[in-house]
Amino acid sequence: MIFEQFSKIGIIPVVVLDDPKDAAPLAKALCENGLPCAEVTFRTAAAEESIRVMSREFPDMLVGAGTVLTTEQVDRAVNAGAKFIVSPGLNPKVVQYCIDKSIPVTPGTQTPSEMEQALELGLKVVKFFPAEPAGGLNMIKAVAAPYTELKFMPTGGINAKNVRDYLAYSKIIACGGSWMVKKDLIAAGKWDELAALVKEAAGIVKEVRG
Repeated sequence: MIFEQFSKIGIIPVVVLDDPKDAAPLAKALCENGLPCAEVTFRTAAAEESIRVMSREFPDMLVGAGTVLTTEQVDRAVNAGAKFIVSPGLNPKVVQYCIDKSIPVTPGTQTPSEMEQALELGLKVVKFFPAEPAGGLNMIKAVAAPYTELKFMPTGGINAKNVRDYLAYSKIIACGGSWMVKKDLIAAGKWDELAALVKEAAGIVKEVRG
């Protein structure tokens, strides 16, 4: 089950790539330093090809697509090799489309109403986005109380300083974050610096979850 894999990895790197040539060295840095996973956001034209390169060259890596807003993007992402779909909000049409095709999907939620919609659609895991601006861990704990079946993957404003608190909470499967895959480091090809940040993030997961 993909969510068990997320739970083991603990931190899902949220990646924005402007050039597919960066996909392989980035995937290598992630896999070799303890976070063999990437949510490649569909915010750039390079996303689809980047997913294809990562999936082909690192077949054991958990590569998915983020910022997926349409069913057409779902098809493009999955055809490129994406193993999971993440969206910033809850679009019932996109979620149902993924469910019908047995594609793991994690839509963004923020309110109790959206969480109930997710449960109604049969989901047990939702993204909580944007995490920090929307009340952070305190908000998640408050809404988790009535929705005992629901688990969360918070993203947005999470960093090396606050991620420990999130990871320590039992209702959180994993956290999404981009601090270890900074765009400027990728653009400059500073793979050693990036690898060190990835290693540090993986170390935090190990420290909190054992």
